[in-house]
Amino acid sequence: MAASIDPTESFSSRHIGPDEADLHAMLKVVGARSLDELVSQTVPASIRATAPLDLPPPLAEHQLLAEARRLASHNRVFRSYIGVGYHDCIIPPVIQRNILENPGWYTAYTPYQAEISQGRLEALLNFQTMIMDLTAMEVAGASLLDEATAAAEAMHMFAGLAERDDANLFFVSELCHPQTLAVIATRAEARGIDVVVGNHERFAFDNRVFGALVQYPTTDGSVVDYRAFCERAHAAGARVAVAADLLSLALLLPPGEFGADVALGSTQRFGTPLGYGGPHAAFFATRKEFRAQDAGPAHRRVRRRPRPHRLAHGPADPRAAHPAREGHQQHLHLTGLARGDGQHVRRVSRASRDSRHRRAGRPADRNAGRRPGAPGPARVAGTVLRHGSGGRRGG
Repeated sequence: MAASIDPTESFSSRHIGPDEADLHAMLKVVGARSLDELVSQTVPASIRATAPLDLPPPLAEHQLLAEARRLASHNRVFRSYIGVGYHDCIIPPVIQRNILENPGWYTAYTPYQAEISQGRLEALLNFQTMIMDLTAMEVAGASLLDEATAAAEAMHMFAGLAERDDANLFFVSELCHPQTLAVIATRAEARGIDVVVGNHERFAFDNRVFGALVQYPTTDGSVVDYRAFCERAHAAGARVAVAADLLSLALLLPPGEFGADVALGSTQRFGTPLGYGGPHAAFFATRKEFRAQDAGPAHRRVRRRPRPHRLAHGPADPRAAHPAREGHQQHLHLTGLARGDGQHVRRVSRASRDSRHRRAGRPADRNAGRRPGAPGPARVAGTVLRHGSGGRRGG
């Protein structure tokens, strides 16, 4: 009886998925009689340990949490002067509680409704709207990993937009953050792109250059006017990405107003603690004509009858979505925005809808008997948007 309620076993069963039956079934498929035999077949003996690991006895979950707190208590928190795009931040309690911790983003109207997806869509739409406002750009994605990888995505985007086949050079200002320079160099090597790091004022554009990256403000805190640089780049057929400090754009001229083609950067100082390092959400915004190449997913308002607005999750350009196939849902997720009862939208294929109506003795055509002018079900590429409650049936 005691073994059946052992807290250690309970912890393991919740964190290690396969049970004994699953384990034997998988071993049978790969042709091994035990895990040890599988390891011996796949891992060379020269790099395998010959003795068992010297580990302490297992802990119950509450004991493990207590030990983690004990170890964390040894940390000493100092003031950070590292800079290079990372800043400590103080979040006003009213903002933290009513926006960042607002349960309206992640709780359900009723216990059986999964409304987290709707709250997340609305929160991300608000994020994108803020990014477009501060950067003066027309399109924004729903965040990337961090500023350095967002800069690499801009380089890849510009490479794909290059108008000349021999344009294979990307310029990076020497005033960019060092971690951005390192990621750019690594990602460029994999793509065979030549990177030149130098002074943006003295750099001469030619037909080999397809794009450029500058820092705003620079890594040493200087505010630079890049209007002339953008004009020179565009005259040579190159495009410009600006790695910007998002909070500074509340005061500085936004990149979209001085000629940038992409604005990117970190949102860490908008409320994410430093947390001993690690990635922080990045923003990525661009112009409307480049939205099909925008990095990361996007969320937008779409108009669908009979309700005036919906939120859509998918590519920044709907044309980039996977084509709809018979019997398959589209990679375009919609959720109700104007409804106040928390009911979410789900898609039903026309064939399955008509089949259900026939079984229920109703006409397959829902418009049969509808009065003239009455709104019918909203349609999206051969699917019908219907309001349903409960479960994870919506897309």
